[in-house]
Amino acid sequence: MKIPILLCAFSLAAGLATAPAQESKDAKKDAPKKGEQKPDAKPEAKPAAKEVAILKTSEGDLVLEFWPDVAPGHVENFKKLAQKGYYDGTCFHRVIKGFMIQGGDPNTKDESKKATWGQGGPGYTIKAEFNDKPHVRGALSMARTPDPNSAGSQFFICHGNPSQLDHQYTVFGKLIKGDDVLEKIATTPTEGPDRPVKRMNIESIKIVPADSVK
Repeated sequence: MKIPILLCAFSLAAGLATAPAQESKDAKKDAPKKGEQKPDAKPEAKPAAKEVAILKTSEGDLVLEFWPDVAPGHVENFKKLAQKGYYDGTCFHRVIKGFMIQGGDPNTKDESKKATWGQGGPGYTIKAEFNDKPHVRGALSMARTPDPNSAGSQFFICHGNPSQLDHQYTVFGKLIKGDDVLEKIATTPTEGPDRPVKRMNIESIKIVPADSVK
């Protein structure tokens, strides 16, 4: 076992002994020819532009910002679904004043499937990303079953400050524009089970650059 160590030591010594001569040769190689300039270092990659979601609803527009720093998987999932039109034509099927408005169920596209509203999803689930962001008015969070890792497409926007949900549900963004629309939806008359009497439609959800929203 000592032989490789000795060989390495010998090689290192030989390398050090020839370093000055080699450095001189390398310096000549690397020196730019007359009239030639060395290429500049590659510019650093620009960070991805910040994006927001615009929810066009029957009551007006809601604008949501994302928090990929605390819930990257949830942000990516929401954007992916929105970009392929998954949410278009759904509705807020569960509304509780002072608590939250819930949507994102594909079953709500069909009025004849009301018995199954609240049970739909994309056919897969994502892992929980519980974090320290609080559930306060305007917080965007993901709905789930009793299984922490069962979120799929259904989301909710807080109307109140349900702090009991902190560290139990994944917050991944917040409402930055349209608080008046949130108020309209959250206070609409409901019937059992917490379903709006008048349909609170989500016409579309578009992901756009944040600086494009005035």
